[in-house]
Amino acid sequence: MNRSLFFYLGVFAALALSWIGVVMVNQISYGRMTPELDSNDGVSYPIPISGIAEQGRKVYRDLGCATCHTQQIRRPGYGIDDKHGWGDRQSVAREYVNDPVVMLGSQRLGPDLRYIGARKEGQDGRDWHIRHLYDSQLTSPGSMMPSYRFLFETKKILGERSHRAIQQLLPPEAQPAPGYEIVPTDRAEALVAYLLSLKDTHAYPEAANVFVAKPASEAGAEGGHK
Repeated sequence: MNRSLFFYLGVFAALALSWIGVVMVNQISYGRMTPELDSNDGVSYPIPISGIAEQGRKVYRDLGCATCHTQQIRRPGYGIDDKHGWGDRQSVAREYVNDPVVMLGSQRLGPDLRYIGARKEGQDGRDWHIRHLYDSQLTSPGSMMPSYRFLFETKKILGERSHRAIQQLLPPEAQPAPGYEIVPTDRAEALVAYLLSLKDTHAYPEAANVFVAKPASEAGAEGGHK
C-alpha cells in the first residue's frame, strides 16, 4: 500500500514539474513582455489596431480562418517562408502582445497571413481582398478557399449607387441583375480592415538575434571535414 502511494506521488510530482517547466515558466517569461519603444521614431511596437480592424479580428476567428491559414513566419533555414515572400524575418513573441487571442494556426492550406497587410496595401489591397472573399477564383485560380458571398448583399439601387458597391471589381458573369448592386456587409468590411492591419514588419531586436539553420548540403560538408 505504501509503495503504491509513493508511486502515485512520484507520478504526480513528475507531471507537476513538467507542467511547471512547460507552462508556468513560459507564461512568466512571455507574460512580462511589453511593446517595444523605438527610440528612433518614438513609437511603441506593435501598434494597436483600429476599432473596425478589431471587429474584423473577431470575424476572422468566427469564420475559422486559422484552420487553413497560419500567422507565424518561420526563421530562414527552417522552411521556405521567406522564399514564398510571406515575410522578410521570422515572427517573434513580442509582436503578439496586443492580441487577445493569438491565432497562430496549425496548417497551411492557404498562405501565411501574418504580414498580408504589407503585401497587399491601400486601395488595391482592399479591392483584392474584396474580390478574393467574394470568389477566390477571381484572384487565385485553383484556390481551395470557399466563396464567402454570404458576407455580401445584393440590393436594389434606390437613388444613387452605394460607394461600397463592388460591381466594378467583378467580371461580366458575376454582375448582378440590372438595377441591383452588390455591397459588402459590415462583417466583410471589418474582416478586410483586419487583414490590411496585419503588416507589423518592425525590426524587433529579438528577430535579428536568432540562429539561422544552414542548408543540409553545407551541414553535411562540415560534418565530413571533422
